[in-house]
Amino acid sequence: MSDATFEEGAERPVFVAATDADDLHVISAMVQDAVLPITEMTWDRPRRRFALLLNRFRWEDRAAAEQRGRPYERVQSLLLIDDVTKVASQGIDRSDKDTILSILTISFAPGEDGTGRVELVLAGDGAIALDVECLNVTLRDVTRPYLAPSGHVPKHGL
Repeated sequence: MSDATFEEGAERPVFVAATDADDLHVISAMVQDAVLPITEMTWDRPRRRFALLLNRFRWEDRAAAEQRGRPYERVQSLLLIDDVTKVASQGIDRSDKDTILSILTISFAPGEDGTGRVELVLAGDGAIALDVECLNVTLRDVTRPYLAPSGHVPKHGL
């Protein structure tokens, strides 16, 4: 008997949660180079939920794709940040509905009594800052994987 490997989960949809900064590093790595139209981002103020529908590169499947000589894949995923009390952004023109955003990293800066700020750093000097009452982030695949349109591994921020 042996331990489970990362590759064994590569064919299943991702559903992960983050309640501390270490957990968030995992989600950040999984959404690195995810792209989304600016129209697929919303803040539901009454529910205190910020949601993004991402087209994320399947980093967890990269090694298997290379070993088997098959194309790289992307998948649509829902990134939810709950308990959001304030949203701010910079370097993003929300009025330009044709804008495509690319996530470089997600980080958490803790505040007092469990509060803090989740920051999404975007390619092209954009950023989104979310003040949160507590860290409560989930990532869930919502479609089947599809062939990555570029056919290549993303080059961070290009």
